[in-house]
Amino acid sequence: MSIIQDIRDKYAKLTVVLIALALVGFILTDYFSGKSRGMSGGPSNTVGVVNGKKIGFEDFNKKVAQAEESLKQQGYPAAMASQQALDQAWNQEISQVLLMEEFENLGIEVGKKELGDMLYGANAPQDIKQSFTDEKTGVFNPVLAKQNIDQKLKKGTEEEKANINAFISQMVTMRQADKYFSLLANSINFPKWMIEKQNADNSQLAKVSLVREAYSSIPDSTVKVDDSEISAYVNKNKSQFKQQESRSIVYVSFQASPSAADSAAVKNNIAKQIEAFKTTPNMSQYLAGEGSNFYDGYISGKTIQIALKDSIFKTPVGEVYGPYLDGGSYSIARVLGVKSMPDSVKVRHILIGTQTRDTASALKLVDSLRAAIAAGSSFDTLAAKFSEDPGSKDKGGVYEIPSGQMVPPFNDFAFLNAPGTKGVVKTDFGYHIMEVMTHKGGGAAYKIAYLSKEIIASQETDNSALNEANAFAADSKDVKSFDTNYEKTLKAKGILKNIATDITPSSTAVRGLEAATRSFVRSIYDADKGDVLQPERVGDAYVVAAVTEVFEEGTMRPARARLAGAEAPIRNKKKAEMLTKKIGAVTTLEDAIVKLGGNKVIEPADSLRMSSALGAGMSYEPKVIGAAFNPANKGKVVPEVIAGQQGVYVVRVDYQTTTPAAQGDVNEQRAARYQQAKQNLTNQYSGNNPITILKNAADIKDKRSARF
Repeated sequence: MSIIQDIRDKYAKLTVVLIALALVGFILTDYFSGKSRGMSGGPSNTVGVVNGKKIGFEDFNKKVAQAEESLKQQGYPAAMASQQALDQAWNQEISQVLLMEEFENLGIEVGKKELGDMLYGANAPQDIKQSFTDEKTGVFNPVLAKQNIDQKLKKGTEEEKANINAFISQMVTMRQADKYFSLLANSINFPKWMIEKQNADNSQLAKVSLVREAYSSIPDSTVKVDDSEISAYVNKNKSQFKQQESRSIVYVSFQASPSAADSAAVKNNIAKQIEAFKTTPNMSQYLAGEGSNFYDGYISGKTIQIALKDSIFKTPVGEVYGPYLDGGSYSIARVLGVKSMPDSVKVRHILIGTQTRDTASALKLVDSLRAAIAAGSSFDTLAAKFSEDPGSKDKGGVYEIPSGQMVPPFNDFAFLNAPGTKGVVKTDFGYHIMEVMTHKGGGAAYKIAYLSKEIIASQETDNSALNEANAFAADSKDVKSFDTNYEKTLKAKGILKNIATDITPSSTAVRGLEAATRSFVRSIYDADKGDVLQPERVGDAYVVAAVTEVFEEGTMRPARARLAGAEAPIRNKKKAEMLTKKIGAVTTLEDAIVKLGGNKVIEPADSLRMSSALGAGMSYEPKVIGAAFNPANKGKVVPEVIAGQQGVYVVRVDYQTTTPAAQGDVNEQRAARYQQAKQNLTNQYSGNNPITILKNAADIKDKRSARF
């Protein structure tokens, strides 16, 4: 196989290598298309801007499509795959732009000599090594590799040039990323004096006695926090109360899913096809005309996983079973044959494809290879050299497979012939020189044809749901009338009123509506707060929604900041002031008990360390711990009430002492701390991750909603 084909077929491997070498958990690679990354163009062709760098729609859309297809293959539901693909591609673009800026600012480059060593040196990419390694000597020929690639870059096709340039671009990005993260990692340092100081701090031991009053002793309802106080708190802590642009809706769904009558109609219609299905002389042609596929081969009954399979297996050959319900469809099944067959086989083959050669040339090569095998040539060697099946050529053409995994002609030859059988089999891929090696297990195998008809809603059912949705929308002019109308007309029918929040401009799904579309999200953003949307088809329902909240990108308003936790610290501060005033001047712990009233007791907190909690039922209180180790407080009552996180404290420091430091070798500690910091640096969820830091400082404008 040529280097160009190798590059094209094994592109995905580079993505994995890039991630590993970049030392970060998110993807830095680009699904290079071979075209220049045009970031220019008007707003209509721009999905975002990162620090002034435009992200073009065409290239970005390809990445979204590729990511979505990959997620679907992993089993993600369509709506989830669509949303995650859009977000994944967006994060990749941001990360790449920011990293490229860093490479440029820091002068991180890959020189011509360095690139040559990367491509043709001792650690050349496996793809290149395989293509230019002598089969007899096993020696890699870097000169031949360079000559071949240089020739393709000069006189190759545009596609070949694009693939090679993309390959090299990825190699360069990988090396730059490796240098960048190595530079950051090697700048980490924990001075010896700092480790020794921490060891000394950790060797200190203290005991305190305290009286405490929890903030929960004062009912929240008695402590008012107004919006001006929330605003002031938010302004001082803006980083904690950032919000992205989003909207919230309330909605009801009018189901347009198939009715019982619709289901019965589908069942009756497929029943009328039983006779034709039973008597057709060409099952493949018949099912193709019905839009169905037909596996014209035998499959082990142990492998078959279908509804009511035991009943179908008992059906006589030539007869039809059904109609029967199979998920959201009605199906009929015709048993075409039953045979005894192994559960799995070991088989080897050499594929001579007919995609790139004519039939005569393929058959000529097949005859030559069969003659060579008959004369004693190694099947493994011939498979590695001539087979065009990438899944087996490097393993001597060997497959160990259960039934039904391969195309029917291949499957039937492997499973219906005895071990030792050799022959040539024609499939859509080409000609297979095959040998059955071993069988395992055994049992009945079946050739079965299936015809299924999906149960879909009739036009009558659909119209009924749409009419009901239109009537509700017409009587709901705003959120208030929406709620009133719901209580009056829908609640008694069992129709639920739902709430969906955090709908961003780029959302492809709405909470509770997995089938929601981008058009539905756009309708939400085309409306104003309080507007009621016209009915829109979402999955099997018509949805009527009202926009209840509109949040602009920036800092949260007081009402939302309350929900996000701004109210509690303000209220606790007020409670602390109230309790501090109640205690007054601090003299003794006993005096504090009297002033607080109730059943307060003096609580001991023994064997305290710098990083320890106060004791059973008490959380970590940094201010109390700090007071415990303040030399000025030794043997005394701390002269002020301490306002902590959970309550207020009156504290007496009973003693302070020092224990031997059993912390181990300082150099070993420094090394351990370095490794931990390095891991945090490369953890995408860590606040110390450089990409996270760069994102927080970047000017990022998300314009995806205009195109997606």
